[in-house]
Amino acid sequence: MLSLFILIGIYSMVTIGLSLLMGYAGQISLGHAAFFGLGAYFTGVLTTSYQMSSWIALIVGVLVTGLLAFVIGIPILKLKEHFLAFATIGVNVIVFILLLGLTDITKGAAGLSGIPKLNLFGFVLQQELSFYYFIWGIVVLIVIVSLNIVHSHVGRVLRGIHDSEIATKSLGINVAKFKLHIFVLSAIFAAVAGSMYAHFMNFITPSTFHILVSIQFLVMVVVGGSQSIWGAIAGAFLMTMLGEWVKDYLPLLFDVSGEVEIIVYGLVLILVVMFMPKGLIPTGANLYERVKDKVRPVTRKEDVVVNENNHPAD
Repeated sequence: MLSLFILIGIYSMVTIGLSLLMGYAGQISLGHAAFFGLGAYFTGVLTTSYQMSSWIALIVGVLVTGLLAFVIGIPILKLKEHFLAFATIGVNVIVFILLLGLTDITKGAAGLSGIPKLNLFGFVLQQELSFYYFIWGIVVLIVIVSLNIVHSHVGRVLRGIHDSEIATKSLGINVAKFKLHIFVLSAIFAAVAGSMYAHFMNFITPSTFHILVSIQFLVMVVVGGSQSIWGAIAGAFLMTMLGEWVKDYLPLLFDVSGEVEIIVYGLVLILVVMFMPKGLIPTGANLYERVKDKVRPVTRKEDVVVNENNHPAD
């Protein structure tokens, strides 16, 4: 369970960035597993092959990933809707093929092993409990940064871009700049998550960063609620726990094998899109407000008259 909650924290870093990009800015991405993988492999290669400090490797991985996202984002963010989704899929495929093909650097399909545990001011995070607190500390920082963005002028601009790019442009706002910056920020969040994943697992393979992983991230965001930072975390929690439950118990009920959780992910996505298009958290919040409004006592006209007679206006 502790390992699962660590993975949920790592996935939450990615889904929060996707929530900012998709839910607020309205830019679809089906390739964030590429940035997740770049962060992991930069950390893994630099710490194992070049004996570099974990923190320096993390910084290098984040900077390079952010730079690549900046360069890639300039052309592809000019695309709209499903064309943008296809372009991000292409980015993921290219990165996956490079991770698989550069065997001298990444060790290819055999995987990269021997990634050291994270060292925090001389204290090696060997125990899962210490790594758990560290991971969720980073998640809290990312949540604070993201909420500040959402409730600032930038957040209002992003929501304007989501609703209508043309109307936002008519106000004299540089829409391309805001889209590019939030794309780079979401890629940086994914790179940090990838670096943490590499240090936690101590072993990575290209299959961990396949296009299907990008789709899983997308499902997490949609299920939790794309226009909610808390929904991104809730989606990561629900889908990770559901995936583990399916892998453990579904083979006991049916004669199935392989990645059966993908089928369940697809079914959950269909149901959520059909019945809760805004996601679980926004739908739950709306339901709570409706129930509260019904339960709240209605002020009667007679009570208002009596109150006015007892307290006449000056």
